[in-house]
Amino acid sequence: MNTEDMTRRIATGEGFIAALDQSGGSTPKALTGYGVADGSWSGEDEMFALIHAMRERIIESPCFGNGKVVGAILFEKTMDGTAGGKPVPERLKERGIVPFLKVDKGLEDEANGVQLMKPMPDLENLLARARAKGVFGTKMRSVIKANDPVGITQVVRQQFAEGARILAAGLVPILEPEYDIKAADRAEGEKVLLNAILEGLDALPEGQQVMLKLSIPVEANLYKPLIEHPAVLRVVALSGGYSTDEACEKLGQNQGMIASFSRGLLQDLRHYQSDEEFDSTLGKAIDQIHLASVR
Repeated sequence: MNTEDMTRRIATGEGFIAALDQSGGSTPKALTGYGVADGSWSGEDEMFALIHAMRERIIESPCFGNGKVVGAILFEKTMDGTAGGKPVPERLKERGIVPFLKVDKGLEDEANGVQLMKPMPDLENLLARARAKGVFGTKMRSVIKANDPVGITQVVRQQFAEGARILAAGLVPILEPEYDIKAADRAEGEKVLLNAILEGLDALPEGQQVMLKLSIPVEANLYKPLIEHPAVLRVVALSGGYSTDEACEKLGQNQGMIASFSRGLLQDLRHYQSDEEFDSTLGKAIDQIHLASVR
């Protein structure tokens, strides 16, 4: 797939984006969820080898390439690794899956009810490597924990500022201002977030497009103006801690929003499953998330 093919696949593909981008801080939890006992690895290299083996098993599963997964978000080490004997981005594209790269370096401490992204001084070098490997776009995450208009504005402006760097490098950014699903004031705060994002979209130069990854809103179809905005290639939803059933039920109420789940995709996979059991379990999750995305 060339850039034009990948743009079309993301814009119109009937499917969802798999989030396979657990990084250093979240990898131990992901491995525990996969049934690997805590302490089964000695050092960071062994830990990342274990998580990469899980990701390669997912990528090579027959059901992962059945057309229902239109994209996959990768951690940097996964991008640099191989699957099926080929570089991961190349292998994904062979399977009809558009590769994205997580580029943020984690979160700052909370202030004004939000956690901004840490600085990314080496972003341009990382983007150049990603583009050389055939990556289509990026993803970066901030977190909103309270309806503080000052904090929400800071989060959105930072996302668009970093997004401008990514667009300048020839990649498509997924802006992810996640709203904590446990926040008591989320319903009102999401309306503040919506207006802040619309302001950022309206300020983009003509012809530029970004993607958005957002928590499934409390008010169904709240983000319809974003889905319909000409500067938005696609709006995707994070599972945010919901179970697969909960996330799919809520997503199905939001027309035009597709999934980009991590926990919702991986929660029932275990390293000790036979290939048949693994593929069956993954296939059921893919079918369920795909249905919620196209409903």
